[in-house]
Amino acid sequence: MLAIVVSRADEASVHIGEQLLDAADWTETVDDSRTDADGGGTVYRTDGAELREFEGQHLDLDGVADRFNDPSLLVFASKHAGETGQLLTAHHTGNFGEAEYGGESSQFARAAPNAHRAVLDALAEHAPEGYDVGMECTHHGPTEVGAPSMFVEVGSAEPQWRDPAAAAAAARAILDLRGVAPDAPAESGHRRQLVGFGGGHYVPQFERIVRETDWAVGHIGADWCLSDLREWARLADGPSGQSRDVDERYEAVLGRAAAASGAEYALVTGDRPDLVETVESLGYRVVDERFVRETTGVPLGFVESMESAVCPVDDGLRFGEGATDPPDAWDVVALPGELVSEATGIDSEAVRSWVERNTLAFGTEQRGTVVTGPVVLDDTVDRTAVVDALAGVLRARYDSVKRDGDELRAREQRFDPDLAETLGIPEGPKYGKLSAGQSVEVDGREIDPETVHSERIRRFTL
Repeated sequence: MLAIVVSRADEASVHIGEQLLDAADWTETVDDSRTDADGGGTVYRTDGAELREFEGQHLDLDGVADRFNDPSLLVFASKHAGETGQLLTAHHTGNFGEAEYGGESSQFARAAPNAHRAVLDALAEHAPEGYDVGMECTHHGPTEVGAPSMFVEVGSAEPQWRDPAAAAAAARAILDLRGVAPDAPAESGHRRQLVGFGGGHYVPQFERIVRETDWAVGHIGADWCLSDLREWARLADGPSGQSRDVDERYEAVLGRAAAASGAEYALVTGDRPDLVETVESLGYRVVDERFVRETTGVPLGFVESMESAVCPVDDGLRFGEGATDPPDAWDVVALPGELVSEATGIDSEAVRSWVERNTLAFGTEQRGTVVTGPVVLDDTVDRTAVVDALAGVLRARYDSVKRDGDELRAREQRFDPDLAETLGIPEGPKYGKLSAGQSVEVDGREIDPETVHSERIRRFTL
């Protein structure tokens, strides 16, 4: 069940609440067990959702999920304040450092990465003309909610807080969350969820990931959040705190952010080797945007198997079209290196295109741009198919390409300048014509191109 929190102290929240009530058929009941200020009084219920109003500010509503009937997801309808123009946004709550605006210091509410991803799509779908849609880093309270939660906001100043179209867009996006799970589905014991570290308050790289891949993002510690965390860890026991204690506190908070994100993967922006080392020491895998994009659409269990069988994505593993629905059985097949290299030199795009269409996964070099193998094939596909495809590429350059047992022979006739010189042919335009297969005349003699061509045979061991 989706729980929706409306604050009467928040002008935008009130208007979103009004639009919510207009956008669905609600039944009204009265909860006498709580005061009207504390979510009691009139309670609104519709299929899959319950809305309650509160007198206080959202960021002070600790344990608010207890006012609802066992919600699976809770949304705070709120305002966004800043110099960011017309903006619809969503974010998770928590404090990396000192709690200045609600909640507890260095604590986090349970994030809802999958629902957050869904609401960004919904906000983009419903946004009025002129409104941007974005996401923010983790900031302010509450930190003790009682259910996976997030803020959905209209910003960034009074004209937008009072804009019925903006409030209606936020309301429709919130209602679209009915039935949406807070977390991504489990895949072989893993979830496609990240905790993020680094960057500014508004997080374009993480937004790109959420909008363009099938990964979701939980808590995000922007640069300023991490600075606040370091300062909080340093001063937690006073100015004379031991450095070891500071490091332990710092690490513990990073771990809490990841745990509250339901994540086992972390993405660190920028060049932060110390932070990467710390996050990895906590047991989380640090990945980059390339990993996220390369694994989009590929079952995480299969990713894990391919990284074990071939190499990690960071070292060049790439996936073919068949990886989105991999078979139960597959084979890792080594490729003849010289043949692959020759075919790549002739037409690298043709090699890459065939491999992507016909394999499950493959090894690459040079930051994923050059196919080297091995390749992973459905066990019903024979290695011969790969060799035949590479041989086909060679035929664009060689006069004949034939297989003889464990060897592939590529034959070509080439213009031989040494032969031309022995026949007294002057270097210059006539060389070009003979090389192109045209006859030339020299001192009254007609020289056929075959006369000055020699045969070259390349042999590739298979």
